Amino acid sequence: MAEQKPTFYITTPIYYPSGKLHIGNSYTTIACDAEARFKRLMGYDVFYLTGTDEHGLKIEEKAEKLGKDPQTYVDEMAAGIKNLWQLLDISNDKFIRTTDDYHEAAVQKIFEKLLAQGDIYLGEYEGWYSVSDEEYFTETQLAEVYRDDNGKVIGGKAPSGHEVELVKEESYFFKMSKYADWLLDYYKTHPDFIQPAARMNEMINNFIKPGLEDLAVSRTTFNWGVKVKSNPKHVVYVWIDALTNYITALGYGTDDDGNFKKYWPADVHMVGKEIVRFHTIYWPIMLHALGLDLPKQVFGHGWLLMKDGKMSKSKGNVIYPETLVERYGLDAVRYYLLRAMPYGNDGIFTPEDFVDKVNFDLANDLGNLLNRTIAMINKYEGGLIIADNGETTEFDADLEQTAQAAITEFKDLMNQMHFSDALKAIWKLVSRANKYIDETQPWILAKDETKGAQLVDVMSHLAKSLRVIAGLLQPIMTKAPVEMMRQLGIEGDNLQISALEFNDFPTTAHVVAKGEPIFPRLDVEQEVAFIQGEMTKDEKKKGRAAMEAAKKEAQTKVEEATETDGKKPIRIEAFDKVEIKVAQIKAADHVEGADKLLKFQLDDGTAEGRQILSGIAKWYPEPEQLVGKKVLIVANLKPRKMRGELSQGMLLSAEHDGEVKLVIVPDELVNGSGVE
Repeated sequence: MAEQKPTFYITTPIYYPSGKLHIGNSYTTIACDAEARFKRLMGYDVFYLTGTDEHGLKIEEKAEKLGKDPQTYVDEMAAGIKNLWQLLDISNDKFIRTTDDYHEAAVQKIFEKLLAQGDIYLGEYEGWYSVSDEEYFTETQLAEVYRDDNGKVIGGKAPSGHEVELVKEESYFFKMSKYADWLLDYYKTHPDFIQPAARMNEMINNFIKPGLEDLAVSRTTFNWGVKVKSNPKHVVYVWIDALTNYITALGYGTDDDGNFKKYWPADVHMVGKEIVRFHTIYWPIMLHALGLDLPKQVFGHGWLLMKDGKMSKSKGNVIYPETLVERYGLDAVRYYLLRAMPYGNDGIFTPEDFVDKVNFDLANDLGNLLNRTIAMINKYEGGLIIADNGETTEFDADLEQTAQAAITEFKDLMNQMHFSDALKAIWKLVSRANKYIDETQPWILAKDETKGAQLVDVMSHLAKSLRVIAGLLQPIMTKAPVEMMRQLGIEGDNLQISALEFNDFPTTAHVVAKGEPIFPRLDVEQEVAFIQGEMTKDEKKKGRAAMEAAKKEAQTKVEEATETDGKKPIRIEAFDKVEIKVAQIKAADHVEGADKLLKFQLDDGTAEGRQILSGIAKWYPEPEQLVGKKVLIVANLKPRKMRGELSQGMLLSAEHDGEVKLVIVPDELVNGSGVE
């Protein structure tokens, strides 16, 4: 009998289909997908649920405005969301819709059970209601109130900024107040139930301690929803209908409840921070009243913001995932969203940061490592990766230790859903492997016949590093790891993360004859303009052509990057064309919004001087200390814009052991003098 796998059940919130989903919504689904893929690669039997919340007054009004019946409207919207998840390569096991017959029937059973046992009672509600938020508010909870000439409140705005209206109607209520003490005790005995931990304090101090009020759970002023079976003029209000999807999707309330018995309780409900309250107060109480176990954890992530705040159509700052995927590929988008969002906190999307991460992390670091390795194996070893033969270099042990540490750290961080930090762990290995090339200098070893065995070992170590990197990247990227394995000649390799080891490499492998760059560099100014919607159709067409040209250019550079530290030897006539001059730093500062760039004002012996941008901020955190120093510049490079700033040349620097230092020259050298 086969060994039974441990189970893992993860859910996204179910999305409200009142409008097109943006990259913020996509983050949640991609994050859950990454965790689900990781757990599968760790040997778990995973059930991953997502779906749509399709009832409510807002949907009814939206459909009416468009001249459609609500069911037709939500059918169209759900189909669009499913298509988006397919585009983003989401590996969900089920997509639930709250208009599904089995869900509606189960909701009715749940409502009647809670009503029969006295947890739900009939009363009358009067309060301020926000259609957009699907939520009631007391007058004191409103962020803004409108009063008439006599001081009477006649309207206002919810904390979200949406308008509210006064509603008075018969309503069923859930006795939330009955369970407040129980919930506080549960928090104390389950300190990891809400993550990040700070969100638990928010729930206690802002909602429970001030007095947990009973919750209105039905409406009579609209019809689009699940009818209360025993009193059909009432429609089950959003939170019982929506939250119970996590159990009805598994068959709870039906005869086919095998998945419920197998996967419940959920391991993780992942939600945005704005709905943590409903998932950590109302939902636990409902489950407890039903006699069911609670989910093991609710994870409330932050928002993906723009520079000017939350994404909104009114601001015109919404970024849609389809736009980015079509132009930059799926892996770049998945990588960016998981890398840019810090654990539990808000992240900020900027076009500049997106392009920088593609250029520096993916094209420069990862892409260049793969490209150079494939090119060198072809050039020096006839395309064959041969197992280690014991002729190790002094740097081999450190590379192997870095790889094993990356595997351990990545597993630990992914288990905690620290996605950004998990990617940093992989990039420690990427950086170390790139440095390993510079340390071992394969192009020098290839010229010495006595170093043949050592060269084989170096190529083997690089291939092993790339295999580990590809293995760890599988939950994050769905295309690049497969292509990396193909280029390394080890397609079909069983890259289960649970068993991933540095030295667990096929005896021999034959790399592709010509590796295609998986991440071409982007033109910063052009791509920022594209993302901001500032390009015409013709410019977009030219941009696509330029990206294809960049791929070809990158491939040409790869083919040349196997001698003299990746640079093709040049003739003296070519070197004579480079104009190197002495210049003095007059001012130095960080470039706003760019962590890696510094901006220098230089006296180069001309009346106007010049400005140069350089990616050396890491090594000069206090650039003002460089003022007055004399440096060497390449003065005849074509000027280009970076982050909206003009860079008129290049500063010369030297690199050793991962440290970069500017070339500082004596003060007596005259500004503008040439270097012969």
